[in-house]
Amino acid sequence: MRMNIIDKKSSKMYNGVLRVENLSVRYRGNLVLDEISFTVEPGQVIGVIGPNGAGKSTMIKAMLGLISVASGLVLLDGKPLKKQLGKVAYVPQRSQIDWDYPTTVGKVVMMARTLKTGLFRRPSKQSKELVRAALERVDIWNLRDRPIGQLSGGQQQRVFIARAIAQEADVLFFDEPFTGIDRKTEDIIFEIFRELKSQQKILLVVNHDLGDTLKQYDQLLLLNKYLIAMGFREEVITSTNIQRAYGHNFGLAIS
Repeated sequence: MRMNIIDKKSSKMYNGVLRVENLSVRYRGNLVLDEISFTVEPGQVIGVIGPNGAGKSTMIKAMLGLISVASGLVLLDGKPLKKQLGKVAYVPQRSQIDWDYPTTVGKVVMMARTLKTGLFRRPSKQSKELVRAALERVDIWNLRDRPIGQLSGGQQQRVFIARAIAQEADVLFFDEPFTGIDRKTEDIIFEIFRELKSQQKILLVVNHDLGDTLKQYDQLLLLNKYLIAMGFREEVITSTNIQRAYGHNFGLAIS
């Protein structure tokens, strides 16, 4: 049974609304995402949860146009999201990044300003100020000249969080940002999520943790190839939904 979640008023245009309609992805003939539909309004932090292989990262990449889709639409302000990538920031899994690449913390974060300054133009004063502010916000300004391969896991994640901040995007995707990091970095990231929410940004965060951190999200999106449930934590984390997603019940309690 597929579950499509679309606002009843979705035929109207809402400023800043992100809409996914019947998004499906096939890989080698197999359906890995089956008609995913949902709507997110500005000022929302959405936790994307589900078991390994559920299609969480695939959904993010499909929304960004990084992989081909079998069918479906992804719209921001009623227009295709992949044609508005200047409004989008993406923080991939750390395992997908080449940490041996010869570049520094500051240069990685400055990459966020490339679309606005141009590939071969020198960064503007504003871009430099934004990059410094982002690095200071995640408490690694002192590491700006450090090669990225010499950082700890938490510091590496903060580099890409800073890059997302410096981009000044309206929609931000984070793919497992809490994997392999320290508690300080986790606290910083959640603080930044709250700040971005207050700025009316849209955040989609892939998260494996089914513990207390789920309280940090406005809504949860539970996925296993199709959309099982989306809504408030107490609506999504139920015995029935967890059984459908994971094949067994973890005995989770909502409080």
